[in-house]
Amino acid sequence: MIRKTTALAAAFLVAGAFTASAQTTGDWVLGNYKGAGYWFPGIIDKIADGKVTIRYDDGDKETVAMGNVRPYNWAIGTKVECNFKGKGDWYSGTISSLAGEKIGINYDDGDKETTRTGRCRSN
Repeated sequence: MIRKTTALAAAFLVAGAFTASAQTTGDWVLGNYKGAGYWFPGIIDKIADGKVTIRYDDGDKETVAMGNVRPYNWAIGTKVECNFKGKGDWYSGTISSLAGEKIGINYDDGDKETTRTGRCRSN
């Protein structure tokens, strides 16, 4: 019974993570930068009139509709794309470690890197 209850609770939490919206200034979120379909991490600077202003981890800032923001849900094992060594090209990989904005990536081609969340995105 405990195992079943734990599994249901975990499923509820995961489902809720994808449907909840940003609530508070200072929340770490993922924003759909310029509506391009990629989700970048950042902090909410302001919420007003159904819009959210995000200060992205790479330094960019953008005001978007509430629907273009979702809770930060990256964890070890999450698939992401990162700008390898900051050279401009995006490569697929899996998060291997997280410590605030410091993120470890195991790239699909076998390379590894420790970088910053501002150089990564998810889809």
